Amino acid sequence: MSWKEELAEQMNLPKDLMLGAVIVTITGKQEAYVENYMSLIEYTQELIRVQTRDCRVEIHGSCLLIVYFTTAEMKITGQIREVKYC
Repeated sequence: MSWKEELAEQMNLPKDLMLGAVIVTITGKQEAYVENYMSLIEYTQELIRVQTRDCRVEIHGSCLLIVYFTTAEMKITGQIREVKYC
């Protein structure tokens, strides 16, 4: 565990704020929110790949659509089959 992780743990601070960790929230199989990402790498109807601070996140499915995105978050809809952290 890094010193930043230990500090966040000891002070009961949210790790997403302290470390810039990615947050992926999935609602059922049709909706996902990705927060704290850095860049969009690939975008097709079957795959959305984003770079985060520590890893890449891949969302696999069909009819995938980025409904909106800002510099901090994005909303994805479609038939989500799999989420991978690479």
